[in-house]
Amino acid sequence: MDLVKEINRLRKEKNAVILAHYYQVGEIQDIADYVGDSLGLSQKAAETDADIIVFAGVHFMAETAKILNPSKTVVLPDLNAGCSLADSCPPEAFEKFTKAHPDHVVITYVNCSAEIKALSDIVCTSSNALKIVNSIPKDTPIIFAPDKNLGRYIINETGRDMLLWDGSCIVHEAFSMDKLIKLHQKYPDYKIIAHPESETHILDTATYIGSTSGMINYVKEHQDQKFIVATEAGILHKMQQEMPNTELVPAPAKEDNTCACSECHFMKMNTLQKLHDCLLNESPQIEVDPNIIERALLPIERMLELSK
Repeated sequence: MDLVKEINRLRKEKNAVILAHYYQVGEIQDIADYVGDSLGLSQKAAETDADIIVFAGVHFMAETAKILNPSKTVVLPDLNAGCSLADSCPPEAFEKFTKAHPDHVVITYVNCSAEIKALSDIVCTSSNALKIVNSIPKDTPIIFAPDKNLGRYIINETGRDMLLWDGSCIVHEAFSMDKLIKLHQKYPDYKIIAHPESETHILDTATYIGSTSGMINYVKEHQDQKFIVATEAGILHKMQQEMPNTELVPAPAKEDNTCACSECHFMKMNTLQKLHDCLLNESPQIEVDPNIIERALLPIERMLELSK
């Protein structure tokens, strides 16, 4: 069976849209209607007129699409495609944390569960985190969750004193400083660009720090330069497609693995076959409790409004 041909037939027949994150495997990115970062994907999910949303990403992203489209069918190729960062913030513990600081505005990074979003005042992504934090009056204390590395980066950039939840992403904490130094010695004229979820010592080496879409745009604006890219290696697929003559090297991970880079195991659980099957069977579907949807929708809408 020609999977691409079948997916295209089913997509048209069922009025479905395929949304994919930059960290998905290349063949999924190539067939998607839209490829983007968390902010772009949220914006596309909010405006789609499709009946079915096929979300090629991880669970919290598909949940966000469902919150924005409660009457639509939202499917995820592999229901087990989770997120280490989202897992690091259990709702019961986080609720206790927020109740202990009732005067704080709660800003949560989009990489969290629907239950955590429902406990939030506003959601942000790495693309708009600085803008959203700066939109809060300076005398208002802030809780930022779940990513402590992104939180530290925001504190450093804005000077705001935020209370951080102790969560992190295993992919962005997997970069090896020793290996990065050796790689830079091998490629001394390569500029390091990094995602703000990375640890501070990695960010300190970077010429540019930004979201996945921000990194792609930065490389696009500096195509004559060469780059070491410190984020999930899936981003290199789109970068190389858009800037075929720009030399790119993925930042090395602490562990020795097949790609010698940092990959998200959860993102790579989705395959073209699974994407076809979930579109064909309209399963597995993402379900979110209506009460959670009602409470989580407001902080997401606040984010989208501030991101216009």
